[in-house]
Amino acid sequence: MGSDMTSSHTLPAAAVTDADDVADLHAAHYAKSAGAGRRITDDDQLHEARHPAPTTDRLTLPPLRLGPLTIDVPVVLAPMAGITNTAFRRLCREYGGGLYVNEMVTARALVERKPESMRIIQHDPDEVPRSVQLYSVDPVTTGAAVRMLVEEGRCDHIDMNFGCPVPKVTRRGGGSALPWKSELFASIVKAAVTEASKKDIPVTVKMRRGIDEDHLTFLDAGRTARDLGVAAVALHGRTTRQFYSGTAVWDDIARLREALPDIPVLGNGDIWSAEDAIAMVERTGVDGVVIGRGCQGRPWLFGDLQAAFEGRQDRFRPTLGMVADTLYRHAELLVDTFGGDELKALRDIRKHVAWYFKGYPVGSEIRTALSTVPDLATMREILARVDRDQPYPGEAAEGPRGRAGAPKRPHLPDGWLDSRELNAEQQAMIQAAELDVSGG
Repeated sequence: MGSDMTSSHTLPAAAVTDADDVADLHAAHYAKSAGAGRRITDDDQLHEARHPAPTTDRLTLPPLRLGPLTIDVPVVLAPMAGITNTAFRRLCREYGGGLYVNEMVTARALVERKPESMRIIQHDPDEVPRSVQLYSVDPVTTGAAVRMLVEEGRCDHIDMNFGCPVPKVTRRGGGSALPWKSELFASIVKAAVTEASKKDIPVTVKMRRGIDEDHLTFLDAGRTARDLGVAAVALHGRTTRQFYSGTAVWDDIARLREALPDIPVLGNGDIWSAEDAIAMVERTGVDGVVIGRGCQGRPWLFGDLQAAFEGRQDRFRPTLGMVADTLYRHAELLVDTFGGDELKALRDIRKHVAWYFKGYPVGSEIRTALSTVPDLATMREILARVDRDQPYPGEAAEGPRGRAGAPKRPHLPDGWLDSRELNAEQQAMIQAAELDVSGG
C-alpha cells in the first residue's frame, strides 16, 4: 500500500521565508562547526561542537520504501513517551508528510490488552500508514504481540525499540542495552519479522551506537537485522551512556549506511531544523531522517522538512500569535485523544508550553498561569494576553528542547557486559522482565 502524505496545512504567507532569509537565519547556527563529526568519547562530549553546515538549503530526496509501503516524504517521527500520541501526530501531519510512529508500547502489556496500551495503538481514521513501535525483551512475547497486531489489522508498520536509554528500560536488559546480547537481539527481531511477514507488514528497528564507546553494537546489530529481513534500520548517533548529551556521531551513521547498501538506513540525532536534516543526508548518505526532540513545540518542522526534501526553500517562521494558536489547537486535540477528559488533556499540555515558547518573549506570569491551566476556556483567556505580533526570534527558537544533561552511567543487569550471550541468571531475569507499563 502507498502513502500520499502531503501537507494539508496552509502556511500564512507572513510565516514563510525566502532563501536569503533562511541563509541568514542559519549562518550563526553553524558558526561552531569546528571539530564536529569526529569520533567522540564518553568523557569528552564536545558540548559546543556543531555539525558542518549543509552546502545547500534544499535537495531532492526520493520516497522511502519500506516493503510494500511508500513514504513520499522520507521523514519519520520518533516515538516519544507522553508526546507522540494521536493529538501530536495529527498536528504534525497537518504540516508535512512522513511516517508518524506512536508512543512505545510494550509487548506484554499489549498481549494482556492493558487499557492504556490499547489506547496508545489507536490511530485516526485518516492516519495512513499506521505505525506502532514495540518494546520487548522476550522473543515469545514479541511474537505474540506482533501476531495480535497483524491478525487484528491494527497497523501497517511495526518498529522495534532497541534505542531507549532510560534506566527503567535498560536495567531490565531492554532498549539500547539489548543489542549487546546478540542472540537475544536476533531472536526478538526474527520473531517480529516472522509474524509480521504473514500479512506483508514491514518491520524496522531503531537503535543506538551501543552501550558506551567500549561496547559498540550498531554494525553487528544492523547486519543481523538486515539478514533477518527488516525493511530498514534507524540509528541514533549516541550511546546509552551519552543519553542525550554531547554531539551525535554522524560518521557512525555513515558507516552503517555503507555497511548496509541493500536496505534503507535512517539517521537520528541533532536534527533541529531542515538545514540540519540536509546536512545529515549530505554527510551520511542516509535514505531519510528520524526526528525526535527537535519537533517538540515545533510541529511545523515537518513542513520545513518536506519543503527541503522536495527542493523548495520556503520555511515556516511563526509569529508568537501563530505559536499561541498552535498550542491551543494542540490542547483541543488532546481533549479528543483522552476521550473528552479536558482536565487530563490540560494537564498533559503543560509540559509542552516551554517548548512552544522557546525563544519568544513570553513573561513568567503567562508561563506560570499556563503551567496550572485547568480548562480550555482559561487557556484561551491566558493566551489572549500574549503579544501576537512578536516575530519569529530566529536561532533562539531552535536547537535542543529542554536539558540534554551529562553522560549517565548505564543502568544494566548484573554482569551484563561480561559476555555477548545471556547466562542462566540473565535468561531467568529476561523471562520475568517484560515491562507491563507502556508509553514510558
